[in-house]
Amino acid sequence: MPFTLPDLPFPKDAFEPTISTETFDYHHGKHHQAYVTKANQMVEADSSLNGKSLLELIHLSKNGTNPALFNQVGQIWNHSFYWQCLTPQSNRPMRALSARIIEDFGDEEKLIAQLKAEAIGHFGSGWTALVLREGKITIASFHDADTPVAHDLAPLLILDLWEHAYYIDYRNARPDHIDALLEHAINWDFVAKNLDEQGASRADQPG
Repeated sequence: MPFTLPDLPFPKDAFEPTISTETFDYHHGKHHQAYVTKANQMVEADSSLNGKSLLELIHLSKNGTNPALFNQVGQIWNHSFYWQCLTPQSNRPMRALSARIIEDFGDEEKLIAQLKAEAIGHFGSGWTALVLREGKITIASFHDADTPVAHDLAPLLILDLWEHAYYIDYRNARPDHIDALLEHAINWDFVAKNLDEQGASRADQPG
């Protein structure tokens, strides 16, 4: 079964002005769609890939074994997970997540400051994420189409650092984009849900 472009879990105009409708038109409707289209073409052309899930293809193609395929399937998973990390109704970490943040970072403000610094300081395109590493919440960054699930890390939150995520609204001012996301758009309920270490499955698709 071909991979599909997942629907956004919110209306495209729900984040104005933090994220514009035009950005979603391009980011979801064109960039994410292009990864889906190209991945399907690659799978169709190679019978050994038929029937494999998105996560299976990520693991099959990682570490340089099939970089062209990895770029497409990694980006499908990253984007599918990223949309779920956003909400137009700004909220704060739930009690269980808040307790873990305090344990691993000291307080929420320190987590946000470190997450912001990592995302702003990341050179080039890629992703900054909160992941579970050996039971602790940690911050990690990934270049280009790389993804936490390729490294067997349990994802909690991911932030898109590619220019197509923000250039229409913020031009080259990535710091302003990250500030706006962390202040107004993070779905902390979804982040808390992923403490069950099942986050990878929430952006998977069957083959």
